[in-house]
Amino acid sequence: MRKHWIDNLRWATVLLVLLYHVIYFFNNKGVFGGIGGFGPYPEVPQYQDVLMYVLYPWFMPLLFLLAGIGAKYALDKQPAGEWFRSRTRKLLVPATIGLLVFHWMTGYFNTALAAKAGTFDGMPGVAKYFMWSVSGTGPLWFIQDLWLFSLLLLLVHKIDAKGRLHRWCGKIADGKAGMVWILLLGVLFWAGEQLIIKNPHPESPDGLYNLYKPLFYLIVFLMGYFVFSHDKVHKALGRWWIVLMAGAVASGTVLIITTFGQDNTSPQYLGSPLNCLYGWLMCLAMMGWFKARFDSTGKFATYMTRSSFGLYIVHYLVVASLGYMMKVYTALPPVAIYLILTVAVFTVTPLLYEIIRRIPVVRWCVLGEKGKK
Repeated sequence: MRKHWIDNLRWATVLLVLLYHVIYFFNNKGVFGGIGGFGPYPEVPQYQDVLMYVLYPWFMPLLFLLAGIGAKYALDKQPAGEWFRSRTRKLLVPATIGLLVFHWMTGYFNTALAAKAGTFDGMPGVAKYFMWSVSGTGPLWFIQDLWLFSLLLLLVHKIDAKGRLHRWCGKIADGKAGMVWILLLGVLFWAGEQLIIKNPHPESPDGLYNLYKPLFYLIVFLMGYFVFSHDKVHKALGRWWIVLMAGAVASGTVLIITTFGQDNTSPQYLGSPLNCLYGWLMCLAMMGWFKARFDSTGKFATYMTRSSFGLYIVHYLVVASLGYMMKVYTALPPVAIYLILTVAVFTVTPLLYEIIRRIPVVRWCVLGEKGKK
């Protein structure tokens, strides 16, 4: 039977990503992919940025956990080679060919301030196009990581062909101490965050590595595959979701009160014990909450289950283009800019997705979807 709570949690988290990027685009810390804040100095905190502190520690790790769970279920139903070919079409094609077909437009706006300053004067048009294409990667780092993990999972699946390691990991939820062991997996969550580069060198690949965090997300992905794909783990989380959510809210409140104003994407911040505690508890609490309360579907949920991947793929063009134009070329107050961009990202993005999925070749290049029969 299909686990609707996993579908619902995935698309709900994607919607939070869309909202997060509205705030992220105007962050005042100069974080990659943003255009800058509205205050006179970067050191002055913007209170709307609190949403970044609430969401960033857990929502991308949660998506990788869910991806690991989904990978296990898919490999139980189809041959590994067939599964990997579908993953390549769904992940690698949009993250490579899609850059040249669609995301170069996002790259144009990502580099617009530098172009306005004359940084690219004299550069040939073809060179600019390829630069925009690379700069348009943006949120697609997520599916690039996922494709790499899918490739590695072929080897893992072959090694554990009889499922012995998977069954052994499932025993973690057995007995009264099962929830304790699930909580202790947070040590792996913390250890993964220690694998990012603590002092990245400017103008080096260090910053890019810290954005992709491949080792950290691989650990989380494999935890989803080996541990959180077991029904008894889901049941344990469903029973304890209120306690888990209370712990997450408490630790998150302390984290935000004591760190607000710091760069919440810095390696030191991400690797702190309190940030990892909050991030792990929220991952568990969200899974438990949706298992206990949202294990059903309807017309809207069915639509979102089908379309949330596409919304994730195309949404940042809406954020980057409209956000840039309003901030640079209008005198709108920040409140109006945030409101307009929030409404746009939740209305224009689905419209853009529906247009793209109806254009055969573009649909394959940008969304990795095959043509309709």
